[in-house]
Amino acid sequence: MERKYFRQFWCYVEWGMICCSWSSIGIYIWRYYEMKRIGEVFRRSKGYDYVNLQLATYMNDTLTSLLGFCCFFGTVKLLRFCQYHRRLSLLADTLRYVEKDLFFFTTSFGIMIMAFIVLFYLLFVSKIWACSTLLHTVQMVFETILMKFNASEIRAADYVLGPICFVLFIIFVVFIGKTMFVSIISDEFRSVQEKYQLNSNEDFEVFGYMWDKFLQQIGLRKQAGWKLQEERDKKMRSEYYDPIERFPDKLIGMDAYLCYET
Repeated sequence: MERKYFRQFWCYVEWGMICCSWSSIGIYIWRYYEMKRIGEVFRRSKGYDYVNLQLATYMNDTLTSLLGFCCFFGTVKLLRFCQYHRRLSLLADTLRYVEKDLFFFTTSFGIMIMAFIVLFYLLFVSKIWACSTLLHTVQMVFETILMKFNASEIRAADYVLGPICFVLFIIFVVFIGKTMFVSIISDEFRSVQEKYQLNSNEDFEVFGYMWDKFLQQIGLRKQAGWKLQEERDKKMRSEYYDPIERFPDKLIGMDAYLCYET
């Protein structure tokens, strides 16, 4: 059971929140005493002594980064509550069913991206500023995937190899790669949606009931007439008993009375 816990994704999210939270508390206390020391130096020297603020700046930046990670892990943690909603849980279930296919697709897609990055870098390293470094080439490739590119620079760099490489990249990466990704997600999404329609989950019904009650309490949703009538019937049935159901109790009471008289 313990090993199974450490294999879950949410385990690392929770540990990330815990580590960042306690580290933030420690950095905050350290920064407080450092600010107090700097203030004492300023008060004693009346601002004429040199004070190194590098450590204080570093602690402040570190605290800001830790608080940012805490907010990030907390926001990701909210996704766990989506499993109690029928529509919102489709995303998590679809990704869980498609994780193997996505792994193999990501591997092949990454190899293809790396091949085009090396190709553009070696061909246009001295001709285009966007390919002057490997990092700039990676940025240009991802911008091209998002259809933000300047084809005139590649064509001006080489009138033969430039258009050929660009067209091959658009065909294999943009058209074929994106189409495969969307088809994998859509197929699994359709199968998961069909499973949800066939199977019912009590968690979804509980969440829907709680959400409806919350909206009714704050006045954003009015309760349907048939639901009001159903609640009135339940209340009436709880207050008034059927004579047939109370008949055994009457017999017990009469038997006790007869035994008392005799």
